[in-house]
Amino acid sequence: MKRIAILASGNGSNAENIARYFSGNRSVDIVFVCSNNPRARVHERAARLGIPSMTFSNADFADGTAVLKKLSEAAIDFIVLAGFMNKIPDLILHAYPERILNIHPALLPRHGGKGMYGMHVHEAVIAAGDTVTGITIHYINSCYDEGRVVFQAQCPVLPGDSALEVATRVHALEYAYYPQVIEHVLCGSPLPDQA
Repeated sequence: MKRIAILASGNGSNAENIARYFSGNRSVDIVFVCSNNPRARVHERAARLGIPSMTFSNADFADGTAVLKKLSEAAIDFIVLAGFMNKIPDLILHAYPERILNIHPALLPRHGGKGMYGMHVHEAVIAAGDTVTGITIHYINSCYDEGRVVFQAQCPVLPGDSALEVATRVHALEYAYYPQVIEHVLCGSPLPDQA
């Protein structure tokens, strides 16, 4: 069985979606949810699902030692980022090479890099006049949004769309595909057909 830690900073809807997808799965165990934000809604969502959650300070995440100790003690095999806003330190990257997966709300390499998260990405898509956007699921490396791409799916950007309307379409892709791609990476199941 693969033991998973989910890292999230905010609302936690993707984390909850992933946890529900793997509920009862005999091959994947969501061991805990970890956040840098003690007030993040992800803690409430995890509690409702009976998944332990914990908070580390931003300084702890930047250093990585305490976080890596917890990951090691829990025998975590794989880390899933679900709206986690902190950069993963080299200490953890070296301990989990190509075992940390992230989802980005655009078709990388477009609209990636430092500061490109959440609504900032969707606003950039609108400002650039893009006619398509989507999601990129990729491994983490030491550079923001530059890890090896595992999967992309796209959706249209329609004339007159607001950033919120684009975000709604992108979130639907996240919920549909992220758990399936995690399952592919961990268990070797087929990748979903790309939209």
